[in-house]
Amino acid sequence: MKLLNGSELAGFIKERQAKDVRRLQAAKIFPKLAIIQVKDDPVINTYVRLKKKYGADIGIEVEQHTPKQADVPGLLKKLNADKAVHGIIVQLPLSDIAQTDEIVNLVADNKDVDALGENPRFEPATPMAILWLLHGYNIELKGKHILLIGRGKLVGEPLEGILKASGYDVEVIEREVEDLANYTKNADIIITATGSPAVLYPDMIKQGAVVVDAGVASEEGKTVGDLSPEVYKRDDLTVTPEKGGVGPLTVSALFENVIRAAQQLP
Repeated sequence: MKLLNGSELAGFIKERQAKDVRRLQAAKIFPKLAIIQVKDDPVINTYVRLKKKYGADIGIEVEQHTPKQADVPGLLKKLNADKAVHGIIVQLPLSDIAQTDEIVNLVADNKDVDALGENPRFEPATPMAILWLLHGYNIELKGKHILLIGRGKLVGEPLEGILKASGYDVEVIEREVEDLANYTKNADIIITATGSPAVLYPDMIKQGAVVVDAGVASEEGKTVGDLSPEVYKRDDLTVTPEKGGVGPLTVSALFENVIRAAQQLP
């Protein structure tokens, strides 16, 4: 089995990003990311803490705001107008998820580093991380049948658009499709992002396939992915590890967007 180690790649990217930030600082530009967190939740707190640490490691200031949801529109108006803030993230989920689209669309396009608004200028972080991971390990996409499981707003939908625009052979299905194995057994590359534990089992995967698990779910208090643990007993696969696959690169990709925003690149 070959593991697609995202943590290792993230280390190289982090070094390069720290140099990019030093160059910006030398030009008197000090990149700053504002995170708006409405919900006090252990999992969300962990994500925010990781982002703050990563920002500190590469020299980007990360400013955390914890307003009531009703106060978010006013805060966003202020942050949009603040020239010292280059990127803004509304940490999801919100307390009232019905307002999600309305609120993320209030983030200025040139500061929407999560690419959740209607007119994103940046690539969404998780799809970018998946592509970095595949390219970093020289996984050839041309001439391969790529299956995406899940068409969510954060991963499946934007990744489908990026891959199709590049001319790759992509098929997208939902987890609930009848006889999932019929689809997975014909795929050379499977990218799964359903957020449901153990969607894929060893007997559902073609010999020698590449499997990228971008799903995050909680099971008995533990964070797990979409793959059944038994998948890791197959030695013919190229697969993301149970920890340290797409996740570390997603944080790297997010900060790549913050750096681009500070450079005022499209």
